[in-house]
Amino acid sequence: MILLNQIVEKIIEEQELVIGPLAWTEAGKVQGLWVNHASHEAIITNGDRDPKETVNRLVEQYERLFGRASHEVCREAVVSMLANLQPSEIPSSLHV
Repeated sequence: MILLNQIVEKIIEEQELVIGPLAWTEAGKVQGLWVNHASHEAIITNGDRDPKETVNRLVEQYERLFGRASHEVCREAVVSMLANLQPSEIPSSLHV
């Protein structure tokens, strides 16, 4: 799950380059995700649920607000990190 936390942070950081600090605010609205704006830290906290679903909800949050282009920003931000995961470990929103 450490890698999924890194993926979440990378997605938020890339969105921040596009939409500014609002990226952290929007990430804070995602169920199962703890966000610290000050330290730019995000941790998946959904316990026994599938952490991939939290990543999917984050991507959906940005896409809902900013459209398909933000979905592509999310996917491209972490494409190199996905190489370290098995296909079954990759959140569906990030499949190429």
